[in-house]
Amino acid sequence: MDATERVELGVELLAHLESESLPLSDAVDRIETVTTNPTLTRDILDAAELRGVIDREDGRIRTRRGGTYVEFESQVVERDGEFDCRRCGASISTGHFVRFEAGELGPFGSSCVRKVLGRD
Repeated sequence: MDATERVELGVELLAHLESESLPLSDAVDRIETVTTNPTLTRDILDAAELRGVIDREDGRIRTRRGGTYVEFESQVVERDGEFDCRRCGASISTGHFVRFEAGELGPFGSSCVRKVLGRD
């Protein structure tokens, strides 16, 4: 996946946050499932702000879109195999992959996919 695709995937992830507001550090934690490159992380945040997906203020981000939550039944796909969770690095036998228009994000363990999407 190239840098442009990572930015698109990161913006889409932010567009699907289930919290109206969260600390910037929590948003960065979620973006790190797309990239750990600080420049790309900044590019994702900048692009999301320019497109009206988020507002940044006082170390927090606020989502500006409503009703774009990930639907687990249709957008999260489970696959069996040998995976490492993209969030915590644990070995998992069932990977959860989130399907966005910009691409697929994963694999995640069952609890990490919920954390990435803001369900926990």
